[in-house]
Amino acid sequence: MRISRFGLAGTITSDHIASDAGRYYQGLGGILYQTAVLCGLGDDVFLYANCGQGLKAEVENLIGDWRTLHTDGLNYVAGPGHQVFLRYAKHLKEREEVLESVVPPLDPGRILADFPRLDMLLMVFNSGFDMTLGDWRRVVENAACPVWLDIHSLALAKKLRGHREYISIPEWRNWVRGVIFLQANRQEVASLLGHPEVWPDAAETSAFVKEAIEMGVRAVFVTMGREGVLVSTAEESRVVRAPAAENVVDTTGCGDVFCAKTMQLLARDVPVFEAASAGVELASRAVGLAGIKETYELARGSEGIRASFK
Repeated sequence: MRISRFGLAGTITSDHIASDAGRYYQGLGGILYQTAVLCGLGDDVFLYANCGQGLKAEVENLIGDWRTLHTDGLNYVAGPGHQVFLRYAKHLKEREEVLESVVPPLDPGRILADFPRLDMLLMVFNSGFDMTLGDWRRVVENAACPVWLDIHSLALAKKLRGHREYISIPEWRNWVRGVIFLQANRQEVASLLGHPEVWPDAAETSAFVKEAIEMGVRAVFVTMGREGVLVSTAEESRVVRAPAAENVVDTTGCGDVFCAKTMQLLARDVPVFEAASAGVELASRAVGLAGIKETYELARGSEGIRASFK
């Protein structure tokens, strides 16, 4: 396979994760999950992120031997960086999140300058503060390659030191217009549709997907946890599943792993459903480990995965 060049824009986070089972984990996260997968797979990655000086030593120790990673777009800014506290509990549909500190939004200048050498750009809203809408429109309108948007924390209230509720995003079309690939989970779709308190039913999801495709999106990926991923194009919608994981350690970053592997194959002209199937397969293996370093090692040993979808 040829090596592709991916631009990854988002935020490097310090995740503090607790579960109702009493487990606690602290480590780097955010855009580093997709970065770890694509670097582990051997592709060139151009990282665009702001990171707090308080995390610099930890970040550089982690990524120091990722030979295909280009960090000219990685900026260290004053402060502790993006510190997020996550809690998982069985009674919650989605995790609870408290954001203790955040970094400034990205300046799109570096991305715009690098477009001629990128095969695909991924924008993940890891914090919801990652880039302003005006700057995002500049990126999309000047894109010289396909753009993948992961809604993620854009659907959360922009507040610090308190539980971040899911909110409505009435201007969602301005975020999506011009995007080629769109990723969201069911809770995030609910926010886009204006009722974050209730997950969308099949008819609502279908209508949302149809409108996104009419706006120019080539493929919509609605992640559904253990149920798999609803993959939709103009021609077909299908749920792509993987075998149930035998040992679940941490589900944080699984959607990111799915995204990165699927992106890699799409950039190589693999059909959408085949690419998504391989992405789901790798994500199903990622739940058995925790952390960015472990994700990188998983990807290094996984090149060539081609799962058959159901």
